[in-house]
Amino acid sequence: MLTRKQLELLDFINKRVARDGVPPSFDEMKEALSLRSKSGIHRLITALEERGFIRRLAHRARAIEIIKLPEALGGSSGVEASDRTTGFEPQVIDGDKVDAPRDAMPVMMGHAVELPVMGRIAAGTPIEAISEVSHNVSVPGGMVAGQGHHYALEVKGDSMIDAGINNGDVVVIRETSAADNGDIVVALVEGHEATLKRYRRKGAMIALEAANPAYETRMLPEEQVKVQGRLVGLIRTY
Repeated sequence: MLTRKQLELLDFINKRVARDGVPPSFDEMKEALSLRSKSGIHRLITALEERGFIRRLAHRARAIEIIKLPEALGGSSGVEASDRTTGFEPQVIDGDKVDAPRDAMPVMMGHAVELPVMGRIAAGTPIEAISEVSHNVSVPGGMVAGQGHHYALEVKGDSMIDAGINNGDVVVIRETSAADNGDIVVALVEGHEATLKRYRRKGAMIALEAANPAYETRMLPEEQVKVQGRLVGLIRTY
C-alpha cells in the first residue's frame, strides 16, 4: 500500500521516463510534489525501492528503473513494468571497456537497427555543427519504433549528468524540428553550434537548460535556435 505522495512520485517518474527516456532530477521531483527539500524525495525513493516498485541502478547518475506499477497507475500485481506494452524499459548495450555492473539490466535486442553516428554532440560548451557520419551503431529496434528518421551522437561533456547523460554516452535522436517544453533536444545555435540541452520556450526567447548546476541556462532569441532532433534513447558502455 502506497501513500499519496509515494504514488504521486511513482506516477511522475513513470511519465517522465516514458517521455524522455531518462528519469527526472531530484529537483524536478521536489518541484512536482511541492516539497521543500530533496531529503523528502530521498525518503520517498527509498520507500518505493523497499516496496519493490523501483530499483536504483549502481554506477549510473540518477538511474532509476521502474519494476512494477500499482493498479492505481495501470499496473497489476506481479506484473513488471518491462512486461507492459507502454512505458520505458532501461536498455544497456554491453561495450568493450569493462564488464557491466552485476545489476545492470541486459538488453534484449530482438532485431537490431543500424544507425549512423553523426560525430559528437556537446553536453557543455556548444561545438561546431555535426554533419558527417563517423560510423554506425546497432540499437534495439524497439528504441527507434515509430515514424521518423533516427541518428546517434556521442556525448562530449558533463552538462547533462543530472539527466542521466554522461560524457561518452551515445544518445539516440529522432529527427524533428519541433519540441515541447522539457524535451531534451539537439539544438543548432546561430547556424553553426550544436548542443544537447533541455528545451523551454519563454515568449520570444528559447532557454537551453543544462542538467548540471555548474552550467548556466542560455537564453537566446527563437530565430537563433533550430531544433534538429529529440532524445529518445541512450546507450552506455562500461
